[in-house]
Amino acid sequence: MSAVWHPFFQHATEPAPPRATGSRGAYIQTDRGPLLDAISSWWVVTHGHNQPEIVEAIRETAGTLDQVIFAGLTHAPAEELAEALIEMAPAGLKHVFYSDSGSTAVEVALKMALGYWRHEGDGRHRIAVMMDSYHGDTIGTMSMGERGVFNAAYDPLMFAVDRLPFPSGDGAAALAAFEDLAASGRMAALILEPLVLGAGGMRMYRPEVLAGLRAICDRHDVLMIADEVMTGWGRTGRLWACDHAGVAPDILCTSKGLTGGVMPLAATLATARIFEAHRSVDRRRTFYHSSSYTANPIACAAALAQVRLWQASPMQARLEALGAMQAERLAALAGDARFTNPRRCGTIAALDLVVPEGGYLSEVGPRMRAHVMAEGVLLRPLGNTVYVLPPYGVTGADLDLAWGAVASFEV
Repeated sequence: MSAVWHPFFQHATEPAPPRATGSRGAYIQTDRGPLLDAISSWWVVTHGHNQPEIVEAIRETAGTLDQVIFAGLTHAPAEELAEALIEMAPAGLKHVFYSDSGSTAVEVALKMALGYWRHEGDGRHRIAVMMDSYHGDTIGTMSMGERGVFNAAYDPLMFAVDRLPFPSGDGAAALAAFEDLAASGRMAALILEPLVLGAGGMRMYRPEVLAGLRAICDRHDVLMIADEVMTGWGRTGRLWACDHAGVAPDILCTSKGLTGGVMPLAATLATARIFEAHRSVDRRRTFYHSSSYTANPIACAAALAQVRLWQASPMQARLEALGAMQAERLAALAGDARFTNPRRCGTIAALDLVVPEGGYLSEVGPRMRAHVMAEGVLLRPLGNTVYVLPPYGVTGADLDLAWGAVASFEV
């Protein structure tokens, strides 16, 4: 038995996983054969595995800078990346704070928001979240996410938040609920996954709802935190999911695709208003957060190479082409009684298996995962929800392989 303890993996029931030996483009090579990475290795790979420009940036930087403390020192990869991110971000975001993962990016955002209101002398401390959301696996982010099997064991550590109903249809119930909360004057921030709730089952809602939530935030001076860890870097068909609604958050979290899926790095972008509330001759107002590897130069160089690829490529056309290919294959399963609720947002396509017992612990999920892996496809169904979220270099033939494996599954 291996000494490795794998994440989201039940060692008592799962067979030993394949051993990855290489990767390129949309594929991972394993000791059992090639696998089409139809989920971008947990939504992180953007342009493709082993993108030459990113690999070269890592190689070049590693020969010059490896790791330097970022508290009191700076370096070119971090400075240049911050400038590029601000240029590409929704309007009004002016400052970049680096961390290590999506979870830590959100933890940083929560601390920024609460710190802002404390330094402003306001007693606001409540956080509003959306039901079925997921924001990470650290204590603060678990508190923000849906309570259930993922975090039941850790309930004594978590704090209460205010939950909005998922905004189905026109989102009227969610908007009304948030209006009431925001009007109380106690609401510090609203945190949301814009347009798509990823781990919550690829649940999708309209841009108009996102715009409506932003308007309520503006009306009652509530900070909006956009968790774009999964939705950013083109997954929804635009650079940022917020772009569909023409809204700019007060704080934006990004990770996953930030480095093209090559190295761990995250960034939390904030407005000047939030930054200035922490900038003071009073050292007690310092933003006290860091990690040992904050703004690692090699990771920043990888991210900067990814950003340059984005800027130099016709990415919008590529996203639209991939979205159209996904829509075509999703439509081919319309009317199949084994599936229901087909949906797509940009490059993300999903549907639900019709089974007696749904939800994350549905036994159909592991069976589907094993079936498609035998067909040469890597998928990780969310219970009875099946989704395809591929790297942008995927071909039509690759998508035929992925969706063909899904279609050949017997419920």
